[in-house]
Formats: sequence, structure tokens, C-alpha cells
Amino acid sequence: MNASPSMIAEGGEEALRAWWMPFTHNRYFKAHPRLIASASGAYYSLVDGRRVFDGLSGLWCCPLGHSPAGVVKAVQEQVATLDFAPSFQMGHPAAFSLASRLVKLAGRPRDRVFFVNSGSEAVDTALKVAVAYHRARGEASRTRIIGRERAYHGVGMGGISVGGIPANRKMFAPLMIPGVDHLPHTFDTSKMGYSRGQPDWGLHLADELERIVALHDASNIAAVIVEPMQGSTGVIVPPKGYLARLREICSKHGILLIFDEVITGFGRLGTPFAADFFDVKPDMITFAKAVNNAAVPLGGVMVDESIHDAFMNGPEHLIEFFHGYTYSGHPLGIAAAHATLDELAPTGAAPNAGLIGQAAALTPVLEDAIHSLRGEPLVTDIRNLGLAAAIDVAPIAGKPALRAFQVFEQALNRGLMLRFTGETLALAPPFISSEREVRDAVEALRESLRATAALN
Repeated sequence: MNASPSMIAEGGEEALRAWWMPFTHNRYFKAHPRLIASASGAYYSLVDGRRVFDGLSGLWCCPLGHSPAGVVKAVQEQVATLDFAPSFQMGHPAAFSLASRLVKLAGRPRDRVFFVNSGSEAVDTALKVAVAYHRARGEASRTRIIGRERAYHGVGMGGISVGGIPANRKMFAPLMIPGVDHLPHTFDTSKMGYSRGQPDWGLHLADELERIVALHDASNIAAVIVEPMQGSTGVIVPPKGYLARLREICSKHGILLIFDEVITGFGRLGTPFAADFFDVKPDMITFAKAVNNAAVPLGGVMVDESIHDAFMNGPEHLIEFFHGYTYSGHPLGIAAAHATLDELAPTGAAPNAGLIGQAAALTPVLEDAIHSLRGEPLVTDIRNLGLAAAIDVAPIAGKPALRAFQVFEQALNRGLMLRFTGETLALAPPFISSEREVRDAVEALRESLRATAALN
């Protein structure tokens, strides 16, 4: 018999012991479990009966909220029709049509899409494509990859190598790929504190790429990978002109530019992709999360046609790129993506007709609400871009990350689920949220800050 949520909750740590949970304080959690029983729309229901607003769209991945009817129907019908199809030497029609739909949505109709199952796999795939591309063109010395401090590019060995969050890297240093450098991050509260949208300060930091190129020589550099907006490290917004300057430098030196849009893709900034928002065209875009509302794992890489074509040589019966996954283009994930795009950006409709347009409309609501927290107890900075925002809180001396965790727990008690990392709390509500729900979420955060301050 399967254990019910109530049975697990009542069983204590013994009932919880088998699952080693990801990115979780396992010992504390299993002594104080927070268990979700169900979800619908913009809300979770916990096993203790509490109903909480999903303030981070799952993990940045459920813009349609939970169990949207169209996605549910699509997955149910697909599993009854074609539950699995091999993608090695075979294919199924819906995967091809989704790839075509994605590149059109991105305004990159000649791109090719390589399907994977997660953002981590998308990043590792893009890095392999970049190095192999230069080799296919006779520039095999181009192997170095440039990432950025504080970056999160998933947890594959390539992703943590180019990523820049110390806690994600320090235990695995001997396994990380060599030949990686990092640009400085772009966050300085003394210059851009309490910024609304893109800060004016920081464009010059892009020129650090020229210094790295001079150090290693462009002939040894394959690609630069950045998140257009750094989400997991705390909604770090790029300075005005910064991404365009990176594009300029990469083009000048024949270096590929990769945008990791696992978080920003599919409307989080009020446009289909961050590349649209910033009007910068990268050579590759990695995506996952919101592509199918997280119903079934799915991700991918959009690759410029010229990169793809560099591989298309030799006998036609031979494999051009030795890479892939058993579940690449999984029929259930593909079906969920088609249904999700029907809501986010309906085919043939005006650009702002779908939920991407709704996200754009909610952006000023979130901005005004979140910046109203300035001056509240513990708050040291506030920033936002699109339908995403973050606040930093004052740390407790000698106890890093504890303060934000305390605010998180206070918020949960007030019906709001946030994302906390370090001393930062992030808010990125589902696109289906009402203006009232967004404002109420911020008010719950305000009460949680005051309650936390009263504890210490």
C-alpha cells in the first residue's frame, strides 16, 4: 500500500528517512517536515491543511500555476497514445513540430533545437556543442569557456565548472572541467542599491571579457555563457548595455555567446525570451523549466543554424554529433510543452494575447509592491526585473543564511511560499496571478519581516 501524505507526516523522521533531498537541510527538514499534499492554480495545499500562495512558480517553472486543464489533458491523452518513443535513429511528429514552434517564438526561425530533460543537461549540451563546433571548423584549440561569478548553470560537471556559486563548487573541484575562467558578477549595492529594473552602473564590467581574451588569446576561447538575469543567486539584474557589450566582444573575437534562459525563458521578463527583452542575439539559448510548466522534465538548446551546419559533413549515414539522452524529446514532455505554449503564446494571436502578456502587465504591480518594503526591518536591498523580484536581509552575525530562512518560515506560516538563498528572498509569482494576489504576497512578506525582526 502506498503511504498517504498524512501517514508520512505522522510517521516522523523514520517515514522520511529514505529520500536524500536535493538542496535541502535534510536533518532540520526531517525533524520539521514541510509536506505538500496537492496543488491547484497559484496555490499549494500542505498536509496540515494550510493553503499557501506559490510565490516562486514552483521553482521558476510553473507560470500557468498548477494542474492547468490543457496540460493535464494533453499529458493524459499522450500517455494513452504514445508513452515513449526512442529519439536515436527514430522520431515522432510532435517533437519536430514543437522544435519549429519554439524557434519561431524566439524569433530565430532558422535555429535547430536539441532536446534534453533539464536545465543542467541543456547547459552541458551547449558547452559540448560549442567546443565541438570550433573543432569541426578546424579550430580545435578553442576549448576554454568563460562563465561568471555567482552564476548558476545547473549541477552537471560542466554547469558547476562554468557556474560561480562557491557552495556548488567547493566539494567537486577535482572533477570540474579545466580551462574555465569567470567574469566578475555585476552586483554592487553601493552603486545600484534599490534599483528598479536595470541599473545604470556597471556597463564597464563587460570589458573584463577583453582582459580575459587578452590573457588567453581568442584562439583558445570557445564560448561565453551567462544568465541574462541571474535568478538562482538572487535576481541580479544586468546593467544597461552590459549584455550588448558582451555580444560585441564575442563577435569581434569569434567567440560563441550562450544565454542560459532556463529561468528567463518563456515570459518571465514579459517577452518570450530575455534575448528579446534585451534585444541581444546569442548564438545559443538553453531552456527548460517553464517550457512545459514543469509537468514532465524537458529542456533544450536552441542553436544557430551556422553552428548546426558545421557538423553536417562526412557520409550521410554516420552520426554527426555523438551526444543525447534516452528521454530526449520524450512524448509526454513534448505534449505538455505544446499545451503550455497554447496558453503562454497562442499561435496566430497578438504578441500580448497570452499569459506572457499577462506577465508583462503584472510587472509594474510587483515592482511597486516590492519596493514598498524599503525601510522595513531587516531589509538591506530590493531589486526587480520583469515578474521577478528579490530582497536582501541583514544577516545574523556568525550564522550565515539563517535570517532569510527565518523569514521563509514566517512567510509560510502566513500563507506564502518564497525562495530563499543565502541572505536573499526571491518572489516570482505565476503569470495567472491577480494583481491582488501579488500585492497580498508582498504584504505577507512585510508581516514576515516584522515578525522575524521581533524574534532576534
